[in-house]
Amino acid sequence: MPAFDLAPDELERYRPVLDEPADFDAFWQDTLKEVEEADPVVSVRAVDTGLRLVDTWDVTFRGFAGEPVRAWYTRPAGVSHPLPAVVEYAGYGRGRGLAHERITWAAAGHAHLLMDNRGQGGQYGCGGDTPDPHAFAPGGPGPATRGLLAPHDYHYRRLITDSVRAVAAVRALPGVDGTRVAAVGNSQGGGLALAVAGLVADLAAVLVSAPLLCDIRRALDLAGAGPYEEIAAYLAVHREAGDAAMRTLSYMEGASFARRAHAPAHFGVGLRDTVCPPSGAYSAFHRYGELTGRTPRREIHAYPFNGHEGGDAVHVRKQLAWLREVWED
Repeated sequence: MPAFDLAPDELERYRPVLDEPADFDAFWQDTLKEVEEADPVVSVRAVDTGLRLVDTWDVTFRGFAGEPVRAWYTRPAGVSHPLPAVVEYAGYGRGRGLAHERITWAAAGHAHLLMDNRGQGGQYGCGGDTPDPHAFAPGGPGPATRGLLAPHDYHYRRLITDSVRAVAAVRALPGVDGTRVAAVGNSQGGGLALAVAGLVADLAAVLVSAPLLCDIRRALDLAGAGPYEEIAAYLAVHREAGDAAMRTLSYMEGASFARRAHAPAHFGVGLRDTVCPPSGAYSAFHRYGELTGRTPRREIHAYPFNGHEGGDAVHVRKQLAWLREVWED
């Protein structure tokens, strides 16, 4: 695929003006206030994965509106002392899959919670187990357009709330050092991890690659596939809905969450990514922590000839080393 976004030297300076709603903070404070008092964990059940070196539990926790959200909790087998935890968010159209699929973080010595995506899981991988009871709000049929016409109805308001509650849930699980919790994700998962970084002030670290929901207006003009294309296709039919959709999306903007983040951050981006254009990642990176009164530790790794896969396993190796350094600081 050809290079199509800004040149690397332009990306290094890219800092677009944000169309941020005046009530952005109030919107999210009110949203999270509805669920913050509830005990996050509903149930924890051990499962036999057939793997001997990790132990896994099927977790249900309370997400948006107190509704049940499923997750896999995995940790090194036979280890009982508190471990730093990684909360991982899956990509668009994926669910949590099967319990044995994602064991890298547990194999590296972390407690690992993999959150299911409500109302997703039908496009890739091995599915999901969490319905979205609000899937019929006005908007399109896919997750990216469900409830798109109003911020309070939008699918990502619910999914971001679930993501914040996943951090509360992992802190309530046995064997977790609650002072050392990292949010991790790729693509949609990266966008969710950024939102969590902006909404959970005491998060210890955030690792995002190819984040969705960053510099959304520009991404809608550039992206040739994936969720942005789904939104554009909806607006191509519902021509009068553009202003309402842009208002809704402004409450989900990753760069706005990044401005409010305190935790050390590790970014990855493929410069030929046509699903989540690289300018989105840079827009969040350059504004990261700007409202906190200090600049948190942050770094970004670019892969000039890669698309949405970015650095793939090479980047994961960098993530593992970086997070180990953060825990040791």
